[in-house]
Amino acid sequence: MKASELRKLTDEELKDKLKDLKKKLMNLRFQNAVGGLEKPSEIKETKRDIARILTILRERELSKAGGE
Repeated sequence: MKASELRKLTDEELKDKLKDLKKKLMNLRFQNAVGGLEKPSEIKETKRDIARILTILRERELSKAGGE
């Protein structure tokens, strides 16, 4: 998912998406440990999506603090 797509979402939507991605990452890691993971690169992509969301949330938090 691209950062530009994520920036269009509200904070609540981002937090929900973050929660879903963390669950997905846990499941991917479990599948990888068991040996049934088809695309190991999906773990890396999911981690990057999580990092993007956290970055956007932090930017918004800092802009609110800086504006006050």
